[in-house]
Amino acid sequence: MFEVVLFEPEIPPNTGNIMRLAANSGCRLHLIEPLGFELDDKQLRRAGLDYREYASVSTHQSLDACLTSLPGQRYFAVSTKGTATYSEIAFQPGDVMIFGPETRGLPADVLRRFPADRVLRIPMREDSRSLNLANAVSILVYEAWRQQGFSQREPG
Repeated sequence: MFEVVLFEPEIPPNTGNIMRLAANSGCRLHLIEPLGFELDDKQLRRAGLDYREYASVSTHQSLDACLTSLPGQRYFAVSTKGTATYSEIAFQPGDVMIFGPETRGLPADVLRRFPADRVLRIPMREDSRSLNLANAVSILVYEAWRQQGFSQREPG
Protein backbone atom coordinates (compact mmCIF):
# COMPACT_ATOMS: atom_id res chain seq x y z
CA MET A 1 0.00 0.00 0.00
CA PHE A 2 1.74 3.17 1.25
CA GLU A 3 4.65 3.85 3.59
CA VAL A 4 4.17 6.33 6.44
CA VAL A 5 7.31 7.69 8.09
CA LEU A 6 7.20 9.55 11.40
CA PHE A 7 10.42 11.49 11.90
CA GLU A 8 11.22 11.60 15.63
CA PRO A 9 7.60 11.44 16.87
CA GLU A 10 7.09 12.90 20.34
CA ILE A 11 3.53 12.22 21.53
CA PRO A 12 2.57 8.59 22.23
CA PRO A 13 -1.20 8.88 21.60
CA ASN A 14 -0.57 10.32 18.13
CA THR A 15 1.68 7.41 17.22
CA GLY A 16 -0.83 4.96 18.71
CA ASN A 17 -3.61 6.45 16.58
CA ILE A 18 -1.37 6.27 13.50
CA MET A 19 -0.59 2.60 14.26
CA ARG A 20 -4.32 1.96 14.32
CA LEU A 21 -4.69 3.83 11.01
CA ALA A 22 -1.86 1.77 9.49
CA ALA A 23 -3.48 -1.49 10.59
CA ASN A 24 -6.84 -0.48 9.14
CA SER A 25 -5.54 0.94 5.86
CA GLY A 26 -2.76 -1.53 5.09
CA CYS A 27 0.03 1.06 5.30
CA ARG A 28 3.40 0.27 6.78
CA LEU A 29 4.57 2.58 9.56
CA HIS A 30 8.20 3.59 10.02
CA LEU A 31 9.38 5.37 13.16
CA ILE A 32 12.63 7.34 13.06
CA GLU A 33 14.58 7.54 16.32
CA PRO A 34 14.90 9.15 18.72
CA LEU A 35 11.32 8.59 19.79
CA GLY A 36 9.80 10.80 22.48
CA PHE A 37 8.44 7.71 24.26
CA GLU A 38 8.91 3.97 24.66
CA LEU A 39 6.99 1.66 22.33
CA ASP A 40 5.35 0.03 25.35
CA ASP A 41 4.08 3.41 26.61
CA LYS A 42 0.63 3.13 28.22
CA GLN A 43 -0.76 6.12 26.26
CA LEU A 44 0.48 4.67 22.98
CA ARG A 45 -1.17 1.32 23.77
CA ARG A 46 -4.43 3.01 24.79
CA ALA A 47 -4.65 5.07 21.58
CA GLY A 48 -3.70 2.12 19.39
CA LEU A 49 -6.04 -0.27 21.24
CA ASP A 50 -5.20 -3.83 20.16
CA TYR A 51 -4.27 -2.78 16.62
CA ARG A 52 -0.51 -2.68 17.35
CA GLU A 53 -0.27 -6.41 16.68
CA TYR A 54 -1.94 -5.92 13.27
CA ALA A 55 0.15 -2.95 12.16
CA SER A 56 3.42 -3.30 10.30
CA VAL A 57 5.74 -1.06 12.35
CA SER A 58 9.50 -0.67 11.94
CA THR A 59 11.90 1.56 13.81
CA HIS A 60 15.00 3.04 12.19
CA GLN A 61 18.02 4.75 13.74
CA SER A 62 17.93 7.53 11.13
CA LEU A 63 15.98 8.86 8.19
CA ASP A 64 18.75 7.65 5.87
CA ALA A 65 18.45 4.12 7.26
CA CYS A 66 14.70 4.22 6.70
CA LEU A 67 14.90 5.53 3.14
CA THR A 68 17.60 2.97 2.30
CA SER A 69 15.11 0.28 3.32
CA LEU A 70 12.61 1.71 0.80
CA PRO A 71 14.60 1.85 -2.46
CA GLY A 72 13.00 3.00 -5.68
CA GLN A 73 10.01 4.61 -4.00
CA ARG A 74 8.71 8.16 -4.43
CA TYR A 75 9.24 10.22 -1.28
CA PHE A 76 6.97 13.06 -0.16
CA ALA A 77 7.69 15.28 2.83
CA VAL A 78 4.66 16.86 4.48
CA SER A 79 5.10 20.34 5.91
CA THR A 80 3.30 23.61 6.47
CA LYS A 81 6.16 25.02 4.36
CA GLY A 82 5.19 22.90 1.34
CA THR A 83 4.33 24.50 -1.97
CA ALA A 84 2.35 21.63 -3.51
CA THR A 85 -1.03 20.75 -2.07
CA TYR A 86 -1.46 17.05 -1.21
CA SER A 87 -4.63 16.86 -3.35
CA GLU A 88 -2.66 17.84 -6.49
CA ILE A 89 -0.60 14.64 -6.34
CA ALA A 90 -1.44 11.46 -8.22
CA PHE A 91 -0.35 9.00 -5.56
CA GLN A 92 0.96 5.56 -6.48
CA PRO A 93 1.12 2.39 -4.38
CA GLY A 94 4.39 2.32 -2.50
CA ASP A 95 4.67 6.10 -2.14
CA VAL A 96 6.41 7.22 1.05
CA MET A 97 4.90 10.04 3.14
CA ILE A 98 7.26 11.62 5.69
CA PHE A 99 5.88 13.60 8.63
CA GLY A 100 7.79 15.62 11.23
CA PRO A 101 7.58 15.74 15.00
CA GLU A 102 4.53 17.33 16.54
CA THR A 103 6.17 20.36 18.15
CA ARG A 104 8.50 21.44 15.35
CA GLY A 105 7.72 19.70 12.06
CA LEU A 106 10.39 18.48 9.67
CA PRO A 107 13.67 20.34 10.07
CA ALA A 108 14.96 22.53 7.23
CA ASP A 109 17.86 20.17 6.49
CA VAL A 110 15.37 17.33 5.92
CA LEU A 111 13.06 19.46 3.76
CA ARG A 112 15.99 20.53 1.56
CA ARG A 113 16.49 16.91 0.57
CA PHE A 114 13.26 16.93 -1.44
CA PRO A 115 12.34 18.81 -4.62
CA ALA A 116 9.77 21.55 -4.00
CA ASP A 117 7.03 19.56 -5.75
CA ARG A 118 7.62 16.72 -3.26
CA VAL A 119 7.07 18.89 -0.18
CA LEU A 120 3.34 18.75 0.35
CA ARG A 121 1.07 20.91 2.47
CA ILE A 122 -2.43 20.51 3.76
CA PRO A 123 -4.41 23.74 3.27
CA MET A 124 -5.43 25.54 6.43
CA ARG A 125 -6.71 28.96 7.35
CA GLU A 126 -4.00 31.63 7.22
CA ASP A 127 -3.99 32.18 10.97
CA SER A 128 -3.52 28.45 11.73
CA ARG A 129 -0.18 26.88 12.72
CA SER A 130 -0.64 23.17 12.18
CA LEU A 131 -2.92 20.16 12.37
CA ASN A 132 -2.66 17.27 14.78
CA LEU A 133 -0.13 14.75 13.43
CA ALA A 134 -2.54 11.80 13.44
CA ASN A 135 -5.12 13.89 11.58
CA ALA A 136 -2.57 15.01 8.97
CA VAL A 137 -1.44 11.43 8.37
CA SER A 138 -5.08 10.34 8.02
CA ILE A 139 -5.81 13.02 5.44
CA LEU A 140 -2.93 11.96 3.19
CA VAL A 141 -3.36 8.21 3.63
CA TYR A 142 -7.05 8.30 2.82
CA GLU A 143 -6.58 10.59 -0.18
CA ALA A 144 -3.85 8.32 -1.56
CA TRP A 145 -5.93 5.20 -0.88
CA ARG A 146 -9.06 6.81 -2.38
CA GLN A 147 -7.10 7.45 -5.58
CA GLN A 148 -6.38 3.71 -5.70
CA GLY A 149 -10.10 2.91 -5.43
CA PHE A 150 -9.50 1.67 -1.87
CA SER A 151 -7.74 -1.31 -3.39
CA GLN A 152 -6.56 -3.98 -0.97
CA ARG A 153 -3.70 -5.03 -3.28
CA GLU A 154 -0.07 -4.61 -2.30
CA PRO A 155 2.18 -2.63 -4.68
CA GLY A 156 4.19 -4.51 -7.30
